[in-house]
Amino acid sequence: MNINTHYQEVNESYLFSTIAKKVNEYAAANPDKRIIRLGIGDVTLPLCPAVISTLHQAVDEMGAKETFHGYGPEQGYDFLKTAIQGYYQQKNVQLALDEIFISDGAKSDVGNILDLFDANNTVLVPDPVYPVYVDTNIMAGRKVTFMNATQENGFLPMPDASVHADIIYLCSPNNPTGAVYNRAQLQQWVDYANAEHAVILFDAAYECFISDPNLPKSIYEIEGAKTCAIEFCSFSKTAGFTGTRCGYTIVPEELLSGTVSLNKMWLRRQTTKFNGVSYIIQKGAAAVFTPDGQKQIKEAIAYYMDNAKTIANGMEKLGVWYTGGQNSPYIWLRCPENMESWAFFDKLLHEANVVGTPGAGFGENGKNFFRLTAFGDKEATKEAVERILSVFEK
Repeated sequence: MNINTHYQEVNESYLFSTIAKKVNEYAAANPDKRIIRLGIGDVTLPLCPAVISTLHQAVDEMGAKETFHGYGPEQGYDFLKTAIQGYYQQKNVQLALDEIFISDGAKSDVGNILDLFDANNTVLVPDPVYPVYVDTNIMAGRKVTFMNATQENGFLPMPDASVHADIIYLCSPNNPTGAVYNRAQLQQWVDYANAEHAVILFDAAYECFISDPNLPKSIYEIEGAKTCAIEFCSFSKTAGFTGTRCGYTIVPEELLSGTVSLNKMWLRRQTTKFNGVSYIIQKGAAAVFTPDGQKQIKEAIAYYMDNAKTIANGMEKLGVWYTGGQNSPYIWLRCPENMESWAFFDKLLHEANVVGTPGAGFGENGKNFFRLTAFGDKEATKEAVERILSVFEK
């Protein structure tokens, strides 16, 4: 028996596992301290009433022989795919139902999509970056090339004609930096990918936080994207499904490698390795797109964006450079006094009892930066900012 030795090349511990270990050790040693967590991007508001009501109805259906559902289509039920299709039409993007694939979350599909690609492909990812993009490719033995995302370019790296890539990862709004590409910038990426015969893996998990109508929410709003891009989205942040698990991936029928359809390849992969998302969960997800569901999730998004504004205002009081927070639930800040991010993490934890995410965990370019999230409780977020101010205003 031989193992996949590429697993030995990834970090032994996932970033958020390391953070949890540090926080748990501190909490155990300081049981009297109230720790406020603005680190991991988990939501705190409950599922909206429209979703809860529909989930209850779906559970009842599963209890009656006449309405019971067993195995469903691996690519998702048409009622949910049709709802997603209508949602994209609001962005002036036309999709066929066969281009929409329902999953148990964007993270799963971002990793699983790599089944379609040869291990010799060159992968281009930004630094800093969501760790899953890098680790899943290292596990498969691919060469990863990093593009510099820096304060100078607003953490929005652009294509370099001298760099050749086969697979390109873009995330907008970005995790961890909160930066958002505009239409002209995405057009450059689409043109580059088509010229390179490369594929863009576009993570749109945070598109619902974009409030600026001039910023694109989907890569398919850009001319030429359907011949070079796969889009991933999720209900986790859109509708609080982090504990419920549902997402979707768009693989256009126009996306080809020579004469081979990636849409057909993904369908074959899913029907072989995936048994679909449960009927109950898909019914709940479909409720997100009803008039009541849209109204209710927008209220939740507004709640989180108020938190983002609170954090951003605190950074401005400190005179700290940051990006994000306007069209993104993440605030990516430069550590005060040019501290390294893990040192800043320890200082915040021990002196303010506030938890964030060290930028070093997202790549070399993040070592002097730090991520705070807006997904906490509103009053707790205000208190956390006050604590941070009290530590650094000294």
